[in-house]
Amino acid sequence: MTTEPRLAKPSDFAPGVPRNADLPLSPQPSPGRGSVAFDLPGVHVGTAEYAEGPTGCTVIHLPAGARTAVDARGGAVGMSGGYDYNHAICLAGGSVYGLSAAAGVSDELLARRSNRTKWDELQLVSGAVIYDFSTRDTAVYPDGELGRAALRWAKEGEFPVGRCGAGRTASAGKVDFGRAEFAGQGAAFGTFGEAKVLVATVVNSVGTVIDREGRVVRGNYHADLDARRHPSADYADLIGSEAASVMGNTTLTVMITNVRLTDVELLQIGRQVHSSMHRGIQPFHTLTDGDTMFAMTTDEVELTGVKPTGLGTLASEAAWDAILSAVE
Repeated sequence: MTTEPRLAKPSDFAPGVPRNADLPLSPQPSPGRGSVAFDLPGVHVGTAEYAEGPTGCTVIHLPAGARTAVDARGGAVGMSGGYDYNHAICLAGGSVYGLSAAAGVSDELLARRSNRTKWDELQLVSGAVIYDFSTRDTAVYPDGELGRAALRWAKEGEFPVGRCGAGRTASAGKVDFGRAEFAGQGAAFGTFGEAKVLVATVVNSVGTVIDREGRVVRGNYHADLDARRHPSADYADLIGSEAASVMGNTTLTVMITNVRLTDVELLQIGRQVHSSMHRGIQPFHTLTDGDTMFAMTTDEVELTGVKPTGLGTLASEAAWDAILSAVE
């Protein structure tokens, strides 16, 4: 995998930049460079963005609902809900302000249920955010209207990839922000007999992205060398210096399978896959990351011929493919 440099310009963080209330914002489709097809009936994915940010959100909608296990790591997690059962997951830019996009998804689902509020009619939505202000000079964030738009535009069987949705202004490789590169969101799908696994991820990491040959393919780009370096080389050079940490990073991941699993198995597979992602993102789960994994199952087929650990191993390979898909 060979990628041309796409350096992310650091924000000036100037006061008085426009926020949502200052602009006539209108949600726009966020198609990215294409999409990854997947065969999981009942799973819909939609993206939307504000070009004025630019920033966006990604909604994964499962109308029938799905059991969920959450694995939140790193020192800066931004999440709402975190339920063990969800009808939708909303991933968004805008850091803590972007959590309002998930509220918009909730509101749209309430409207679709004709405002019914009986206990068993409630629609559960969990949200998670990345900090994407560091690559732009606005305070625009994904709000409730953007979340509603992403849900309305959701399609079954297609996951948009590239610089779109929640990954619209994501970046990677921030030993020094002047060497960061734009990343995005990616996805990969695998079928193993009757078992199916979809893994999607929004890469906005301190770490660089590493391919299967061990090469750095996105992030920590040294223009003077016309090359990317593994962060370990730069961190070694920084020992004893006054270098500051680059704050505001997170990788968000959703894994969906059709395999019927116990609650313990679902959580452990989620942890296994989340842990495996350190192969493709180095370093991962740092103090300044808010990495979060939502592992979900539609409980459709029994797992035969392979233990849950084997399913987690297969899903881990899909996760690495999803990481690489995010930065093409």
